[in-house]
Amino acid sequence: QVQLVESGGGKVQAGGSLRLSCTASVRLFSINAMGWYRQGPGKQRDLVARISSDGSTNYADSVKGRFTISRDNANNTVYLQMNSLKPEDTDVYYCKALRGWAAYWGQGTQVTVSS
Repeated sequence: QVQLVESGGGKVQAGGSLRLSCTASVRLFSINAMGWYRQGPGKQRDLVARISSDGSTNYADSVKGRFTISRDNANNTVYLQMNSLKPEDTDVYYCKALRGWAAYWGQGTQVTVSS
């Protein structure tokens, strides 16, 4: 079982920055991949950024060049640095961990970007 605790959401004006954190209850080396997803009301949950155990990353086209995902193995934490935020980035952001065949989700954190 993996528990994920997210933090760092909030309200920011367009052009601003936020950093989301996701801390896992297990060592990151035991997790195959971690990612950030976002979901708006009535919409599906979409991938924002993903980082694998080997450090490789991939991003949604809409956030490339603005968001950066990184991992701190010593603190079992994955970060999502979000710069140049736009109103369309407003959503609930969820952290996800893949460990073997199991997927685990955090509780979500709200990000609101005002114009």
